[in-house]
Amino acid sequence: MPDRAVYLTREGYKRLDAELGHLRTVKRPEVSERIRRSKDMTDVVDNAEYDEAKSEQGFIEGRIAELELTLASAQIIDEAQSTEFVRLGSRVTVKDDEGDTEQYRIVGSMEADPKRGLISNESPVGRALLGKKPGESATVVAPGGSFALTVVEIG
Repeated sequence: MPDRAVYLTREGYKRLDAELGHLRTVKRPEVSERIRRSKDMTDVVDNAEYDEAKSEQGFIEGRIAELELTLASAQIIDEAQSTEFVRLGSRVTVKDDEGDTEQYRIVGSMEADPKRGLISNESPVGRALLGKKPGESATVVAPGGSFALTVVEIG
């Protein structure tokens, strides 16, 4: 999966590591038991429960592999201590042309959740804000058009 470093906050790393542990210790044994029970009940040919359990097993094994690769190539980003310029881990307050303010935290793409104010460094807004200092404007080029954001505060 990831050919390059995956940027994660400490919280994001812990969350993905916990998911991996849950899949390995809880979900994998559960689905294995379902497969065993469905094989014991009847032949595996035309056995819907067996087919469903095998499909779930494939999903779980794929997710385990994805998480292992992600965590192996993860680079932890700490909350930025510097307030000089926007970088990975920064919490930044921005103002748009109408004077509305928003606060974002710049994170890696695996953790992006715009509804919670977590924006990816690879998103149009994240890319435009990286490297900006308080008072500087950034032009965001997005699929819906371009707009400007001014960095109010970093912290």
